[in-house]
Parts: sequence; C-alpha cells; structure tokens
Amino acid sequence: RCEGLQQNEGDPYLDEILDMLTCLTTCGKTELKVSGNIVHPQLPHFDFERTRSSGMTVKNLQAFQVLQSIFQKSNDQYLCGRVLAAIGTIWAWDTVNFFLLEWTLQPINQFTDIIHFKPHPVQVQFFRLVESIVLDLSYVPHEILKKVQYLIKENIAPFCTLTALRCLLNMTRKDLLFSDIFRDSGLLGLLLALLRKQAKILRKSAGTHLPGLEEGTEKELNAVMLKMVAALTVRSVRNTVVLKDYGMVPYIKIFLDDECYRSATLSILEQLSVINYEEYMSIIIGALCSSTQGELHLKLDLLKSLLRILESRKSHSAFRTCSGFNGLLSLLSDMEGALQDPPSGLWTAVGQNCILELVFYTLQGISAALHLDPANSYFFQRNGLFEKMAEDLGSLGCFWTQGEWQIPVTLEKTRTFAEFLDAAFCSSEPFPMWLKNCIWILNFLDHMVKGTLHLKSYFKERKPEMGEEEASRDDQEGPQAQEEHPAVFKRPGNKLRASAYRQWGNPEEKWEMGDCAIVNPGAVCVMVRLLPKLYKKGHSQLSQEIQCAVVDHIQFLVKSEKSRQVMCGSGLLSTVITSCQDAFCNKSHPLHLPLTRVFEKLASQAIEPDVLR
Repeated sequence: RCEGLQQNEGDPYLDEILDMLTCLTTCGKTELKVSGNIVHPQLPHFDFERTRSSGMTVKNLQAFQVLQSIFQKSNDQYLCGRVLAAIGTIWAWDTVNFFLLEWTLQPINQFTDIIHFKPHPVQVQFFRLVESIVLDLSYVPHEILKKVQYLIKENIAPFCTLTALRCLLNMTRKDLLFSDIFRDSGLLGLLLALLRKQAKILRKSAGTHLPGLEEGTEKELNAVMLKMVAALTVRSVRNTVVLKDYGMVPYIKIFLDDECYRSATLSILEQLSVINYEEYMSIIIGALCSSTQGELHLKLDLLKSLLRILESRKSHSAFRTCSGFNGLLSLLSDMEGALQDPPSGLWTAVGQNCILELVFYTLQGISAALHLDPANSYFFQRNGLFEKMAEDLGSLGCFWTQGEWQIPVTLEKTRTFAEFLDAAFCSSEPFPMWLKNCIWILNFLDHMVKGTLHLKSYFKERKPEMGEEEASRDDQEGPQAQEEHPAVFKRPGNKLRASAYRQWGNPEEKWEMGDCAIVNPGAVCVMVRLLPKLYKKGHSQLSQEIQCAVVDHIQFLVKSEKSRQVMCGSGLLSTVITSCQDAFCNKSHPLHLPLTRVFEKLASQAIEPDVLR
C-alpha cells in the first residue's frame, strides 16, 4: 500500500507500525544464544568478550524478519530508508545486536547483494550504516567487506560503486590496518588495474574531449579511486612497493594534468619518494619543465608537493642530481615580462598576485634545497646559478631593464627597508604596482639570505577539488570561483606544522637576537645585482629612496665580522663593483656613500687583486 507514496501522503500509521516492529524485536522472555566466528585481523581496541549486554538485545527474530523482508521487496525510497534507520536504532540500543542479527539473519550481508537496485539516497544511507560498523562498533566485518569489494569490481551501477568506494575510503582513513586488509583482499590490485585502464584512455584522448568519457559520476569515480590508492599507500611502504611493482608510476602521473585528480596523485607520488627519491624528483621536475605558461595552478601544486618532500634532508641530493635547480630557474625564465605594469600578452589573463605566488614558491623550493646542505650550496654557487637567478628575476618586468642613465635626485627623507616592506603589505599605501612587486621579491630574497624563506607563507591556500563526500555535484563552478577570487597576500604565517620547525630550526629567532650568520650569501649578491634595476622612469625620487633603503639593509647584513667573512667568500665585493659602477663613479649619486661604506667593510676583511684594480 505504501509503494510509490510520498512521506506526507502515505499511510498515517506507517511510522507507528515501523516503530512498533522495531520495538517488538526486543520483546521476548529468553536471551538469544548465538556463537559466531570473529574473523581476524581486527582493530586493536576491539574485544568482543568485553561487550556487555544492556538488556535491550534482540529477542524476537520474527519481528526483525518482517523489517528485513520489507527492505528486500521494496524499492520505495522512504520505506527502505525507514528500515535502515530502524536497524541503526537497534544497533544503538545495544552493540551486541549487530552480532546477534548478523550471525543469524545476516541482514547487511544480504542487503549488499541488492543495494544497487535501490534509489540513490537509500544507497548512501546503507553504506553509511556499513561504515558505522567500523567507525562506531570498531569491528571489521570481513564478509561484508568482501561483498562490497565484489560490488566495486562488477561496477553494475556506477553511483553505487562510487558510494561503496567512499565508504571503504573512510574506513581506510580510520586505521592503518585497512591498508593491509585491502591489499590482501585484492582491492588495491583491482583499483590499480582500473586506474591503468583510465590512464590509457586519458593518454589516448591527449586533452581532446571524448563524449561521455569524463562526465559526472565516472569522473568522480576516478577521483575517489585515486584517493583510495593514496590512502592505502600512506605510511605503507609495502603497498607503495606493490604499486611500483605493478608498473603503475607512468600511469599515475598521467592524472597530474587534471586538477580534480591532482591532490590524490601527488599524495601517491609523495609516498613513492619514500622508496625512491630520484624517481619522484624526476617526475615532478619533468612535469614542471614541460608545463605551459598558462598552467600556473599545476606549477603551484607541483611546487608545494616538492616543498613537502624537501623537508627531508635525504631528498636534497636527489633534487640536485635530477636537475632540480635548473628546473626551478627555468620557471623564472618562462615568466619573462609577467610582472609588467600593465601586463601584456598571455599574462593579461593572469592576476599578478598569482604570478608573484609562483615566484615565491619557486624561490622557496630553491631555498629549501639549499638549507643547511653544503653540497647543494656549493653546486649552486660553483655553477653560477645565483647570477642566473638574478638575471631571471630582473627580467620579470617589474625591474628596470633599459639601462638608461639614472638622474640622481636629492632625497629629503629616507625610509628603511622594513618600512617599505610594511608599506607593501598595506594595500592603502599609494605605491605603484611595479614597486610593490620589487619589494616583495626583495623580501623573498632577504628571507633566503637568513635561511627562513621555506618557513614562510604569504598566500591563502586554494580549495581543491572534487571527489570528497561533502563536494557538491556541480563542481564545474569551482574553477570559475577560483578565477574570480585569486590568491591574495596575507601577513606571513607559519605554513608548516610544528614538527617542521623542529626539523628545519627557526633561524628567524636567532636573527632577532643578532647571533645568526648569513645562511645563503649568494642571495645577497642577487639583491646587489638587482639594485640598479630598482628604477622606473617617472618615479626617480621613489626609485632612489628604495635603492638607498636596500643598500642600508645590506650594510646591516654585513655588520658582524663573521658575516663579512662569509660575504667575501661569496664574491660580494666583485658583485658590488661590477653591478653599481654608475654609483661609484658619480660622487653626487645618493648610493655613492653607502656603497662605499659596504665596500670598505668588506675590503677590510679580504679583497682580491682584480677587484682592487
């Protein structure tokens, strides 16, 4: 009588009948005596022997059979939903009820065979109920999980497969034990085979749109499969080895191009780094170098992943041998003219904040690879990569590149480098955009000098992608929303977790106490090379004011004798002479006196013959 009726137009006594049936399941004189076989492995804190009866146990199986029969025979959304809710209520009355029912009538086990015929909301409710067995009862129902896995393998109804996989994903995230269970049951191998098939289709399509290939549920299913593999490989070297032995690495990296797959794909590749840093680095650096100018979000995601791996000192050698430094510097080269004001060409469609964010994460990656690593620091210095960095930063478009003679002006007042930095943070300050961009880049270099750049965070995180339980179906709005609300500056915050600070150390505190040596002296040379380019026609007064502020800041950096020793060893004297000849030759130039002081401080420590000449 209730089939096909809405909740508000059905039998007014339906809810009362179902509630009565639910209560009748506990009516009876004698407790049920059943003995079941607990299949291992189980979660560490599960102990069936300690499960105490509260008196609200199932004693009337005939009443429950009526509920079970209703679910099996009906496809009505409301009726099936009420039966599932009743089962959840019975479990809540007493934990023992799950075992009493499953070891006798096996309702959940049997429902799994027919769940794909039910309406979508009923499928979602059913798998939440299955999920609660693990999350609430702390019990691993191996027989039920085998049937759910079979459901995924057959993929009779894609929505049902998707919902089932999300259920298993939430279980996997609960305890590391499921990484072993789903590997031994064959689920990991099944998912890898399905992903290999999808990767081949993606590679064959080569960016062209194939009708129905990557639409709706199918695309979500691919995303959740990747998330499941990522969850199974997290902290599981054995599963990561299985993935590698399956030859899946070339197929997994194909999913990097699609933003909705990228987070899970990067997570899988990051687990790969645990067993092979070189393979991870070659994939990430290769993807960075092969990305196009317009793929800024791809580059940012790859750089953030790289930073997470570079937290481990063991990865630094692999980064160097896989041409990581040249790869990151090539990103800066590709951004030539990107920060012009006004922007031109391809960069007109990209916000300058997004470009500056890419510059920041690129420099952050270089800084992290150099941090407290003598071999990488020597390699970077010996191969002239600091000079290459200065050249690439100077060509971004915000620095002066035309080489015209700068007309000296008299400065009535000067501001410190810190004051300029505060003004750049303040959006109300009437600074031209080119100058703000220059100050930001100099600030990045300053933190690289101190060895703190890799600990900084200036940009709000973008929200990733589809495939989460809470994600709405109309995910197409996501990319548009990101374009309308680009990343914006924020005051520097601590992006890394506390453990990262223990690993990296926090040199910023030592700088405040004045007892920390310069960590990356080559970055000071980069600042000096950019000094003459801190100029814009029509802004002579402001240009020379910031130039003076930067020179004063460099004077502060070489204040201690230890800092002078380090800077002389990195060739700062030669850099000052060759990059700032105009200021040295013109005594009326505002930079003449402060640069002379810098020269004298360094020359008192050490000076090479060619520099002296």
